Amino acid sequence: MKKSPSNRYDPLSMAFHWVTAIAVLMAFILGPGGFGRLLHNGVDPGTHSDIVWHESLGILIFVLTALRLLWVAVRPAAPQVAMPGLMRLVSKLAHLALWTLLLITPITAFLTLGSEGAPLTLLGGLRVEQLGFIAHSFLAPLADWGDVHSLLGDAIIWLAGLHAVAALFHHIKLQDGVLVSMLPWIKVR
Repeated sequence: MKKSPSNRYDPLSMAFHWVTAIAVLMAFILGPGGFGRLLHNGVDPGTHSDIVWHESLGILIFVLTALRLLWVAVRPAAPQVAMPGLMRLVSKLAHLALWTLLLITPITAFLTLGSEGAPLTLLGGLRVEQLGFIAHSFLAPLADWGDVHSLLGDAIIWLAGLHAVAALFHHIKLQDGVLVSMLPWIKVR
């Protein structure tokens, strides 16, 4: 049973939000440009630190998002901010799109690796040579999963940017506490 809403998110929700945001930004910056070219030239992508970091961050993002969804089901109630119906609808749709992208984008990375026969190489030297269950699945030939993954990664960044702009709009123009409700370093009276 969820408690009545307060004017702030709980500390665990804030931690999930900010760690995920930082991981997404780092994964985007370290995105393995030329991944397919490396593979086709016989270069092991696991020997490139940017790819290892990108893949490790992708796994982290997927796990954090799954845990966060479980937490949303049992956490204290989220803050309720009064806003017009259309604004609330757009907010809900944007959040749903972000959640969906945070789950699906890492899955498309697995599809990329499996269909290309590339290894999954993570920090600490953990390596899965081939994701054969994906390579031999009906999904592998359905798309160029690397292109899909890249497109979805770009979509996350654009949507997250709009999300940040909306939070600033709420803070500066509407002054309704939306931004402050997710900032752990600001004390609320």
